[in-house]
Amino acid sequence: MTEPQQFEVFVKSYQNMVFSGAVRMLGNETEAEDIAQEVFLKAYERFDDLRTSATAGGWLKTVTRNLCLNHLTRYRARWKFFSEMVSEHEGEEKEIEWAAPQTHEQDLAAADRRRLLELVLQRLPPAQRIPLVLYHFEDMSYEAIAEKLNISLSKVKTDIHRGRETLRRKLRLGSTGEELAGLCGAEDPCPS
Repeated sequence: MTEPQQFEVFVKSYQNMVFSGAVRMLGNETEAEDIAQEVFLKAYERFDDLRTSATAGGWLKTVTRNLCLNHLTRYRARWKFFSEMVSEHEGEEKEIEWAAPQTHEQDLAAADRRRLLELVLQRLPPAQRIPLVLYHFEDMSYEAIAEKLNISLSKVKTDIHRGRETLRRKLRLGSTGEELAGLCGAEDPCPS
């Protein structure tokens, strides 16, 4: 197999991981495509090392995260932190509990819930989405997030808490069908 063919196999193996990580961070598929292309350009430059590396996936995740954060830093003036907005009073809400799937139907329902979660996550304000993604999907500590985003530790904790509450509220509404029409479109049909 030639080197370009090996790189094509490499890209196909990791493209979903890189793209989904970028979409989670940026909340925008077009920008995520650009970041994914940049990641694989950097990977091509280091392909001799990466092709045999057991840690290639981790390297790609790190590069994706850093490029997304650099992109967001460049455009930070476009977004406000959630805690800087007027807060709305949210009443008592019940946390959603989903059982582990045990049948094919339950597997499909779980996939639909994950898809709904991704849709709702993309629509969170950046100040909520970014810390949530860094904490839950990138396994970064609160302290590391505060340092990476250049904000206070208490702000990170507040934004993650508010992001979770917003997700919980939107997922509860989405699971009852009240808000699905606003979350799903022609390109993104709703899970049934």
